[in-house]
Amino acid sequence: MKKIGFDNDKYLKMQSEHIRERINQFGGKLYLEFGGKLFDDYHASRVLPGFAPDSKVRMLLQLKDQAEIVIVINAADIEKNKVRGDLGITYDLDVLRLIDAFRGIDLLVGSVVMTRYQAQPAADAFCKRLESLGIRVYHHYTIDGYPSDVERIVSDDGFGRNEYIETSRSLVVITAPGPGSGKMATCLSQLYHEHKRGIRAGYAKFETFPIWNLPLKHPVNLAYEAATADLNDINMIDPFHLEAYGETTVNYNRDVEIFPVLAATFVQIYGKCPYKSPTDMGVNMAGNCIVDDEVCCIASRQEIIRRYFAEQCALKKGLGSAESVQKIKVLMKQTGITVDERPVIGAARAKAEATGAPAAAIEIEENRIVTGKTSELLGACAAATLNALKALAGIQDDIHLLSPSVIEPVQELKVKYMGNHNPRLHVDEVLIALSVSAATNPLAQLALQQIPKLRGLEAHATVILTERDETLFKKFGMNITCDPQYQTKKLYHK
Repeated sequence: MKKIGFDNDKYLKMQSEHIRERINQFGGKLYLEFGGKLFDDYHASRVLPGFAPDSKVRMLLQLKDQAEIVIVINAADIEKNKVRGDLGITYDLDVLRLIDAFRGIDLLVGSVVMTRYQAQPAADAFCKRLESLGIRVYHHYTIDGYPSDVERIVSDDGFGRNEYIETSRSLVVITAPGPGSGKMATCLSQLYHEHKRGIRAGYAKFETFPIWNLPLKHPVNLAYEAATADLNDINMIDPFHLEAYGETTVNYNRDVEIFPVLAATFVQIYGKCPYKSPTDMGVNMAGNCIVDDEVCCIASRQEIIRRYFAEQCALKKGLGSAESVQKIKVLMKQTGITVDERPVIGAARAKAEATGAPAAAIEIEENRIVTGKTSELLGACAAATLNALKALAGIQDDIHLLSPSVIEPVQELKVKYMGNHNPRLHVDEVLIALSVSAATNPLAQLALQQIPKLRGLEAHATVILTERDETLFKKFGMNITCDPQYQTKKLYHK
């Protein structure tokens, strides 16, 4: 059982109460910019063991009667088919996914806002699709001089050109499929329009990382830098907060850089700014709910190593950059982190060296690792997964759950009829074969029942995974890393 370093129940209570206080601070109307993932925040759950991936949504559900959701999408991202790396779907499809997810838990989705709108054909087509589904769509436009020309921005030629978003609740959560969507600009535009209508409204930001009341070089905050290496986010001491209060807090470069403009925008709208620093704008209470700092530090060091391998693999696939890899490498050097801290790496590499073929390893509990080798029947990850299920079920290693008579017909189907060149079974195919065997083999059934126990386990493969194996490991909630090399020397890999 994994050690807990974070009190999730305390977090839900404290976070929702703090947001209610912020709503009241502004007279009953708050636009809350929601950074990071609302659903499935697995980064937070990895670096803060005990943090539930759906914590933010559960927190919002405590404010359900006060809250409505506005989803923001950059029209340019629709035009260029921008894809969410973690889900493999385009931003416009993710908008539909988010709407379904919010509605599925009875949260009100008020509308979708199309930012940086310039009548792009793909954006127009998506607008029509949303409207045909009964979803209100608003258009916000590119403003010359944004974000520095405050006088123009806060005028009828700036925010005044944007369509006013009609909202009905006291808490308006502004979220988006990903960064660069225009969440902050949408919030500020609404403040301008609300002020013109005589409505007092406020703005706040909910960003889990970096955690403002942890040290700058705390592993939890460094793990955030590693996770955003491709965005070039840099944690830094908030100079505005230090000057105003004499207190050291942590923020990140983009918020610190934009704060003077944001403060000037507040002054232009209201005559004064309610905040003295970027830290003041935040409502994040996560740092107050860490109950075992050592557990969170260890988990964060592991996350930095995982991000290092992920960026190396992305670079190998042509999807990453050498700069991102180098940035994480520097972080590891500064904190004394080495890959030896991740035991599954050494175990997988030792198995590969012993067998002369790709291998995989899974840590099923502390100091207990099972491995899998590449064979004529199974790929390394499939073998490792099967061995992990056996170990979790207490089944002896020398007992075979799948006989060649079960595997070989599947291989024949793959190669002879489906045109595959690789006859070895992938993880999903092994589990299907195991399911078939479970009808007559109680041990196979017992092994299948262990699948929920795979969540949160650490794994490593000595070659880059196939897309289907990687997807399945993610579905199981396993933390998989890979050495940045392909199994074959082919140029095309699917």
